[in-house]
Amino acid sequence: MRAADIESLITVGRPDISRDGSFAVYATSRPDIRANRYVGQVWRVDLPDGRPRRLTRGVADAAPLISPDGSRVLFRRPDARGRGQLFVMRATGGEAVQITDEPLGVGDHAWTPDGVRAVFLARVPEPGRYGTVAGLEPAAEAPRRVTGIRWHANGVGYIADRPSHVFVVPVADPDEEPAYPAAPRMGESEESPAVPAPSRRVTFGDESHSALAVHEGRVFTVVDAIESARRDLRSRVVAVGLDDGDASEVVAADARLTISDLAVCGDGTLALLAADVGETGVDFVAPATGLFLVGADGLRRVHDADRFDLGEAGSHLTVVGDDLLVQNRTRGRVHLLRVARDGTASAVLDGDVEVSGHAASGTRVVAAAATPGSLGELFLMDGGEARCLTHHGEAGAIAPLPIAEHEITGRDGYPIHGWSAIPDGEGPHPVILQIHGGPYAAYGIHLFDETQVLVDAGYAVVYCNPRGSAGYGSAHGRSIRQAMGTVDMADVLDFLDGLLAADPRLDGDRVGIMGGSYGGYLTAWTIAHEERFAAAIVERGFLDPVSFQGTSDIGTFFGDEYVGTDPEAIAAQSPMAVVDRVTTPTLVIHSEADYRCPLEQATRYYSALKRQGVETEMLIFPGEDHELTRAGQPRHRVERFDAVLDWWARHLPIG
Repeated sequence: MRAADIESLITVGRPDISRDGSFAVYATSRPDIRANRYVGQVWRVDLPDGRPRRLTRGVADAAPLISPDGSRVLFRRPDARGRGQLFVMRATGGEAVQITDEPLGVGDHAWTPDGVRAVFLARVPEPGRYGTVAGLEPAAEAPRRVTGIRWHANGVGYIADRPSHVFVVPVADPDEEPAYPAAPRMGESEESPAVPAPSRRVTFGDESHSALAVHEGRVFTVVDAIESARRDLRSRVVAVGLDDGDASEVVAADARLTISDLAVCGDGTLALLAADVGETGVDFVAPATGLFLVGADGLRRVHDADRFDLGEAGSHLTVVGDDLLVQNRTRGRVHLLRVARDGTASAVLDGDVEVSGHAASGTRVVAAAATPGSLGELFLMDGGEARCLTHHGEAGAIAPLPIAEHEITGRDGYPIHGWSAIPDGEGPHPVILQIHGGPYAAYGIHLFDETQVLVDAGYAVVYCNPRGSAGYGSAHGRSIRQAMGTVDMADVLDFLDGLLAADPRLDGDRVGIMGGSYGGYLTAWTIAHEERFAAAIVERGFLDPVSFQGTSDIGTFFGDEYVGTDPEAIAAQSPMAVVDRVTTPTLVIHSEADYRCPLEQATRYYSALKRQGVETEMLIFPGEDHELTRAGQPRHRVERFDAVLDWWARHLPIG
């Protein structure tokens, strides 16, 4: 795979299925270098044997939902100013009608059970900010008064002056005459949007809302309040009447749960995807994310805490009869399970897949999943049989690499699970050790552009899920809590050495190391303790826990839990504290708008390397945040690959 081939990386979003199970819809997305954006449309596939067909013709259509009667599809599309708005169209196709005109766009959305209205989340800008006053540039806005301990979020920016709230809007009939914008009149300063009916706000106040589930005239939502003194990850759930606005608390903060998704079962039981964050409210390291139910008998966990790991990014719940569908991550896979209320579980889709979304109707289940040969396909499970309905991964120019799976025994007898990807030929090939972010994340089996590009250039790549990673149980994930840079460094090095010793195609005298986020941390930490690497790439790294506290959007709790609060303990785990030991040539890559691992982490680390005479360069991407390698501008992603390959060509040449 060449860098420009990222245009062939098509992902499939969370699907939906009609109530009668006769058809499903989903959206695709892919990078487009010429447009320098992500493009995609909504697709429809008739079940069980239909061929997928493009239903919309927008540039970046996403998140389709079928109306309860199966006649219409609600989806999100950018308006003329790039703000995502809700549109509706006939489920058989046709022109879409815009039904919202929110100043900062629309987020999650849902149909009301009667199919008459849509419920959605949208950020509400403080008057005078974010374009609410024509001609007022951001630099001329009034100062922001910060009184809480949080003020920004990666990928969003400032948050206190634009809380997320619940709205409801009538859904127009796509066959009716369209609405027309009103012509301006004397004395009127505001534009009149061309939407059939205005939306109505349901929640108010400074708190933000996330996740939506609508049931019997009420919307259940997770509430987030900015704390005044100390971080608290415990969530609250409220139920708000769509017509009267009356709110009642359903799950209180003293339940100690941080909640990522919710759904309401047919009998009114509330299902939660959540993790217990303890009495402190911040015990988030390797959280045992699981399924909880709130019913007449109160709140209870459905299964043992260590039985499943349901915390994969983007995980959600689907109600299917009295049961629920969940995503369980395990050893580089994400499987789809059906869990009954007594905790018994059965696999719906397993094997070499990473499930990212699902929906169900009757006996039919549809799921979006990545595979070793594709970033996204749609699968149908019906009567115990799983069948792939799409072939988006075959449409591009990428030939998936043969990936070998390994388990290496570490120096202390611990099993280390991972993979290798090796170019054709006998070698020996130069080797790059890749380290994932997180740390409570994991490499998986899906087609991975980072590895593909490096192998195409002639490098063998080895990568594993060391202690601290997800998908191997809580003990594995929590083993580096306040012990970062210990067994995790040992694991990645032992995995590397195990493969070098076992495979003559790998050149142990020509090895590089690279990683992003936590992987940037462990790369920087490793080269301060090992001089064996020809060169290193430290990307968007967690490099100084001390300054991270006051600059990162998660600085109020992340470092405290992972490296502790004792200054000596922090220094014993800090790459900045040992940067003076580094002699390895190092490329530092970072993004200007990264609020997760802020730019100062990179600039201070780079400056320290420069001061002590280490060969080093820094690459800073304007306008990008922490998600550059996954969701950055396509041209920036290609330019980053070009810089990475140039660095390796100079310091780890193929010939």
